[in-house]
Amino acid sequence: MPITTGRPYLAIPGPSVSPERVLNAMHRTAPNIYEGELVEMTRAMIPDLRRVAMTRQHVAIYIANGHGIWEAANCNMFSRRDRALLAATGRFGHGWAEAAKAVGVDVEMIDFGKSRAADPQKIADALRADTGHRINAVMVTHVDTASSARSDLQAVRQAIDSVSHPALLAVDAVASLGCDELRMDDWGIDVVLGASQKGLMLPPGLGFIWFSDKALERSATSDLVTPYWNWRPRGTGAEFWQYFGGTAPTHHLYGLRESLTMILEEEGLEQVWQRHRRLASAIWAAFAAWGKDSGIALNVAEPEARAWSVTAARIPEGGAGALRRWLEQEAGVTLGIGLGMAMPHEPAYQDFLRVGHMGHVNAHMTLGVLAAMEAGMQALGIRHGGGAVEAAAGALVAG
Repeated sequence: MPITTGRPYLAIPGPSVSPERVLNAMHRTAPNIYEGELVEMTRAMIPDLRRVAMTRQHVAIYIANGHGIWEAANCNMFSRRDRALLAATGRFGHGWAEAAKAVGVDVEMIDFGKSRAADPQKIADALRADTGHRINAVMVTHVDTASSARSDLQAVRQAIDSVSHPALLAVDAVASLGCDELRMDDWGIDVVLGASQKGLMLPPGLGFIWFSDKALERSATSDLVTPYWNWRPRGTGAEFWQYFGGTAPTHHLYGLRESLTMILEEEGLEQVWQRHRRLASAIWAAFAAWGKDSGIALNVAEPEARAWSVTAARIPEGGAGALRRWLEQEAGVTLGIGLGMAMPHEPAYQDFLRVGHMGHVNAHMTLGVLAAMEAGMQALGIRHGGGAVEAAAGALVAG
């Protein structure tokens, strides 16, 4: 008999868990969108949005998901037939490339596969070969939500500088913002993309782009930019409606205000990063124990290349798919599918899963997921090593 009665837990890599106080802040009647509280609150939030990305530069807010801000970034950074160099470390790198190609950008891709971070040396080599400086931007996914590979952005910036190339550094940080350490100004990043539904702990619906003066200057000549996607009025406009290209996303803004207060004023951004690191280490420890003589393994072998917000893993012989179904039907826990690791019609598709541990997540939530996974493995007869929950607890205690 299922024992799912109670609060379900969505342990997928976004939408993440929204705190009750964020949801309560959104649960209100619509305000005046022309003057007063909402206008003043939003303008006061802009400096806090800059703090989340660790920048003093511009930020644009869009009513969009991650795919929307891909298009926004592409339309501002490029003109038709401009060239981009994209480092793909999983499905979302390919997705960003596809979005750029669809609007007429010539994309040169370096595909690093599905289980490792970008190699800065290969990026430097590609830029060195671009003697005419046709490449306008280097595009990197900080954390690929599908593979859980995390790239070293400081090293990528150093690679660009080592060959004195003028390309912008553009980073998709949708899965890392508010989870993994990210320092836009210190690391020399020109464009950062984020969204509301992961580390910012909101429902889907808001997208953000932080952009440097250099990127703003480049965008002045883009022939792809349209009135709605144009980041200039959103980031530098004087009138309130320009922040959103029209009507403000009123209820999301109230939730965002509460989320930013929790992250910046109450917990502190660096403490948020360290909480995610510790929770990730507990999950890695559990998989290391399960993997003894079983074939169970993390998707990314090198710890320094693993995300702190999401973990992709393999349980062979269809074990991952069977475990996901058991957890949802019997235990009230939903894990993420193995996105991009195999096609849905291929048997290997059932060998992969993802555990989301981003946003409003703590020790008992993480340990609860791991214990439920252990129970599922036992119920399904999935071969696995012992001591996983104890190993996870030890990793949390060790910090």
